Amino acid sequence: MQLKTSVVVAVIVGLTLLLGWELYLRSSKKTITLLDDNSALWAVQRHRVPNLDDEQIVIIGSSRILFDVQLDVWEDKTGIRPVELATVGSSPLPIFHDLVNNTEYTGTIMVGVTPGLFFSTTYPKAEPWSWPQARVDHYADRTYADRSNHYLSIPLQKAFYFISAEEDKSSDNVDLKAILSRIHIGPRGPEPEIPFPQFSEIETDRSLRMTAITATDTSVANTVQRAWLSIIMDPDMPPPDPVSTTNFFLKDARKFLDRGGKLIMVRCPSSGPLAQGEQKFLGREGFWDPLIDSLNVPAYNYLDYEQLTGYECPEWSHLKYEDALTFTNDLVDIMLKDDVITNLKTQ
Repeated sequence: MQLKTSVVVAVIVGLTLLLGWELYLRSSKKTITLLDDNSALWAVQRHRVPNLDDEQIVIIGSSRILFDVQLDVWEDKTGIRPVELATVGSSPLPIFHDLVNNTEYTGTIMVGVTPGLFFSTTYPKAEPWSWPQARVDHYADRTYADRSNHYLSIPLQKAFYFISAEEDKSSDNVDLKAILSRIHIGPRGPEPEIPFPQFSEIETDRSLRMTAITATDTSVANTVQRAWLSIIMDPDMPPPDPVSTTNFFLKDARKFLDRGGKLIMVRCPSSGPLAQGEQKFLGREGFWDPLIDSLNVPAYNYLDYEQLTGYECPEWSHLKYEDALTFTNDLVDIMLKDDVITNLKTQ
């Protein structure tokens, strides 16, 4: 009888605590992502690639192209909804290598080039490489139980704020494991990194946008800016490796082009001190230009087009949602004019 009472009390206390945590998150100013942009969500989109026709577009890259290219606009203008495989904080090279060597896809791959990540490294254990590679590995190794668990989790993620388990260790996640990892007691161990606030919202097809609060509340944007600065000024940050990264990409690119695939290279906007740092240390003369000169493919650097410039990114690296809509509209118009993408609406 006492055991039964204890179980009932434990359940009531547990549910009360969960309810309290849920209400706190909903009432706080904190941005909570209802869907986790994890390997399982990414794998669903990767699974589509082998069945795509040659008119389709696959997007790879880092967070800028994920934020800045809006799938709704692209579909509205062309009748084609791209497959979104870009991954935040990552080099696109492992994902491109997977698409080239593990599929027979011969459509268009649009590659977002964020200099600090694209040219960062080919070292397998470095985060810009290991993180996207983990997604590729998850797709290759996932079981039916993994797939079922993901699909069953979607309604729960959409219903409750406290169900959060982002894979980004630098994010200010609200699940218990992430919270405990950020607790720093006493002088032991290194100082914790400045956590990135979650400043995006993602859909099941990985269409992503910046949250409104990031675009309108300077305190949120400033937190992200401080995180950028902590990375830029990190004395242990290894220098970029443009030679190895370019050579690695070119080998896969030539293989993809030789089998009939099409490539589009895109450099999305940045602003503020981050843009200034990129221009000084990752200037196009030593990074973008040699890469593009080695490829005979369409390439779109925002600095080369008046209609793609003039944007102020709230946290220096990504466009707010309203600007992303305009940017995508103008980018698609330029590509359609250059006849590098298909417009199914005119066929």
